[in-house]
Amino acid sequence: MTDGTRELAMFPLGSVLFPGMPLPLRVFEPRYVEMLSSVLAQPEHEFGVVLIERGSEVGGGDVRFQVGTVARIVSVEPGEGVIELLATGVARFTVEHWLQDDPFPRAQVREIPPLGYDESTSLALANAEAEVRATISRASEFADLLWPATVELSPEVPERIWQVAGIAPLNSMDQYSLLRSETASELLTQLVDDTRAAEALLTAGWGPETSPPPG
Repeated sequence: MTDGTRELAMFPLGSVLFPGMPLPLRVFEPRYVEMLSSVLAQPEHEFGVVLIERGSEVGGGDVRFQVGTVARIVSVEPGEGVIELLATGVARFTVEHWLQDDPFPRAQVREIPPLGYDESTSLALANAEAEVRATISRASEFADLLWPATVELSPEVPERIWQVAGIAPLNSMDQYSLLRSETASELLTQLVDDTRAAEALLTAGWGPETSPPPG
């Protein structure tokens, strides 16, 4: 559209998608099967992913956060009663307003410009990546983590920044805070702090989606 917004089919999830990160999905709910058919009919094969603030992924009635990520479909494998979908994060957006959920969730969105970075970013990225990989290595002795410490990442700095954030063993709210970063420096500084805090929880036996007991 001429005002810089566009309509996107939306997939609210209980997790955050970062640009440059893969998104495997199992699609079975009728409204999302219909959404997938609509998305595949478009040349870009893109839909939006937003974190659910309250509610669940199935059944509707959820409350959603306003910043999300454009996901582009990579592959689709139909199965018995379920569709195996692989997408990848492309760019961030903010929801200008939600449209009706019938027949599936949709929103008018505006893309967020890429992270600003400068000559100091490479060093900050290297330090943050070392912190994240070391934390994964140590914490994997105490918890089952999604990514190994040796996972290969993109050689391109803009994409690698988001991937380092994506492999860090953080909870969804920490991830959402990172997703809203305005600069690479802001993201990487917060990522180091969040990763150190996450390691303390993980090595104490608390997973990334849990909190320690009060007191």
